[in-house]
Amino acid sequence: MLFGLDGVEIGLIILFLCLFGGILSGFPVAFAIGGAGVISFGIIAALDSAGLLIHQAIDTSSQAYNDLVSSGIRPDSISIFRYPDLPRAAQSIFPGGWEMALDRNVSFIVNRMNERVFAGASIETLLAVLMFVLMGITLERSKIADDLLTTMARVFGPLPGGLAVSIVVVGAFLAASTGIVGATVVTMGLLALPTMLRNNYSPELATGVIAASGTLGQIIPPSIVIVLLGTLAGDLYSTAQEARATAAGCSDALTYLGEPAVVSVGTLFQAALLPGILLALLYAGYAFVYALLNPGKAPAVELGSASKEPITRGEALGWFLAAPIGLIGGVILLSSVGIVGSQDITVSSYSSIGEGASLRTNVNAECKAAMIELHGQSAWDQAVAEQAKIDASDEDTQSRKLSDEEVSQALADKIASTPPIGSGIATLIVLLGLVLVGGRGVSPSSDPKPLIIGAAGLLLVALVDLTLIGPTTSSGATWLLVALPFALALYGGRHAAARLATHDLIRVVFPPLVLIVAVLGSILGGITNPTPAAALGAGGAIMLAAYRKLQDQNRSGHVIIWSTFAILICILIGVNFDLRISQVGGVSAESWIAFFGAYGAYLYALFGLIYGCWVLFTGGVLTPIVRETAKVTSMVFTILIGSQLLNLVVISFGGEHYIQQFLKSFDNEFTVFLIVMLVLFFLGFVLDFLEIIYIVIPIVGPVIYGGSFDPKWVTIMVAVNLQTSFLTPPFGFALFYLRGVAPKEVTTGHIYRGILPFVLIQVLGLGILWFFPGIVTIVPNLIPN
Repeated sequence: MLFGLDGVEIGLIILFLCLFGGILSGFPVAFAIGGAGVISFGIIAALDSAGLLIHQAIDTSSQAYNDLVSSGIRPDSISIFRYPDLPRAAQSIFPGGWEMALDRNVSFIVNRMNERVFAGASIETLLAVLMFVLMGITLERSKIADDLLTTMARVFGPLPGGLAVSIVVVGAFLAASTGIVGATVVTMGLLALPTMLRNNYSPELATGVIAASGTLGQIIPPSIVIVLLGTLAGDLYSTAQEARATAAGCSDALTYLGEPAVVSVGTLFQAALLPGILLALLYAGYAFVYALLNPGKAPAVELGSASKEPITRGEALGWFLAAPIGLIGGVILLSSVGIVGSQDITVSSYSSIGEGASLRTNVNAECKAAMIELHGQSAWDQAVAEQAKIDASDEDTQSRKLSDEEVSQALADKIASTPPIGSGIATLIVLLGLVLVGGRGVSPSSDPKPLIIGAAGLLLVALVDLTLIGPTTSSGATWLLVALPFALALYGGRHAAARLATHDLIRVVFPPLVLIVAVLGSILGGITNPTPAAALGAGGAIMLAAYRKLQDQNRSGHVIIWSTFAILICILIGVNFDLRISQVGGVSAESWIAFFGAYGAYLYALFGLIYGCWVLFTGGVLTPIVRETAKVTSMVFTILIGSQLLNLVVISFGGEHYIQQFLKSFDNEFTVFLIVMLVLFFLGFVLDFLEIIYIVIPIVGPVIYGGSFDPKWVTIMVAVNLQTSFLTPPFGFALFYLRGVAPKEVTTGHIYRGILPFVLIQVLGLGILWFFPGIVTIVPNLIPN
């Protein structure tokens, strides 16, 4: 032993010293991590060969050890931390020699690169990182932040601390549309910090709120941190729960848990939504309270109105609050009484599989005892009763093909129970109705006739659907019947949209808001996974940036606008018509017309995307976007490769097993998780979130994901904790970004003092999520996955 320390402990110290030394050396972090792994392995191997690194392992041949195993204690739970008095046996930290460890590491690194970087199951999810980075950088270069900051400052400026509150709002908005911390902090630092200082804002509050708000992109979806954590969490949770089930004597995790041991990135996006909003509200609340207590350091500022037409309080409440609530609430009410709903009459030719018991009961005695301990005796008794009822009933437990009479009867029953107004048409009525209401609200003095015509068209659409359209009406006939009423509604909607475009707040917020809803809505709603949604966001960001560029050049953006409508047409046709023209049995003329219409719209949308790329390329914007995207994504993947090498070094001399044994020596799960969270918090002072995700999480993940905690809660707690790595001095990246663009009169001391309250707010946010985990789990529980 060296310095009285165990050989594995010395190996861990050497590895982390090499890692920190490499990071602090100024060498690129992406390469310093891999280099730290190679150098530390060489040092540890040299010391091991010299006989200086000795591991005091438990002597498994001793009588004391055999007595523990005979008493029923599992061997994998016996460690030097839990049973320090057991006899020890000195052995080399490389039992087979460092040459064998090196050979094994080379083999593992090839397999891991193939599995996690080049061709593994997680590579598709990792592609979302590329798309989200492209989306964020494109929107940042499109000057969207400039407009948002100016407009939000006008809205919130008259409030105490209004400029600081507007920074938080814009930070949350940019987080949901870009997710790039560096771009957000730099942009807001350049645009907002001078304005806040000119209006006598405290430098500490100004810098603190900008740095903290810029990091919201790490937790508010779509978050790159969530994507990267999700790819690890899924594998770690599944593997850990399988091991937990096996240790409990059960055949698999599904039997033991009663549910699949699965967690996806899409589910984590759902779980991160409310915590992200919570942090934004805490930031804004602190800024508001600070302004009330220190009015001279955060004064109210009047920067003008966002609307060109004065609107009374009654008009604003009526058109922007009461009318939308009435419209949406009315549709919800009609849906609850069966007037509005799905008119889908698709009937399966096979019977449904009989519902099984809530838990599997055909298990051995050991697994039964473990399941009762996990779920409770009442849950087990309920499952036994459910299984007995299933066994006694004559219901089919397997699917079978229905006869023609049974299919006809099922179809008739479904037709009879369908509501008279379809949910699709009701949704279009609500959306166009909100446009008409908004158009009236922003300009009450304008001619109301076009909006009245539009409202009449929507009423006619509802009336036609109620009286002339049934569940058996074809899609083509449906659209022919509602074509004229919808034309009237679109006429009114066109006038309303033109009026909405004159309102600065709506004009600035609406385009990126649509993009955010399209991307997050498709993920949170379970329509698609993050990778296609990210591709949609990247394409939409390119078109949005191109439209902004055309406006700056005083050129028409009609191609971009019509391309957007072409995408909507594709979606509408795809939802309402059967486009499978290659199906056996013939294709109707209606389907052929719909197919060519959708294909034509698709080609025009593709042309609009290519045209948008050309506009950005000729404007000198696309090249730096692609270059910056390549730099960020290559850094992420290089860190991924280097971290895998470093992890293999930790595994090779038993460091990973040593750390996991230490954590498992605590009987309380909360204690273990608290220790991990504290370690992650302090590592955030010196390590970036990427290094923590790829180096630390794989080591502690089998422990924190192998217990009874909800994996969504665990992952979001880790993500919020990692967010502090951008804020905590002395190496918080957000602080460096802000220091680089701050005016000379703003010192590093101002930035450090300003960020400390927000670091405490982060800790408060973690405490709230710790004691109220429902904030994390409520959205995934409400949305079906």
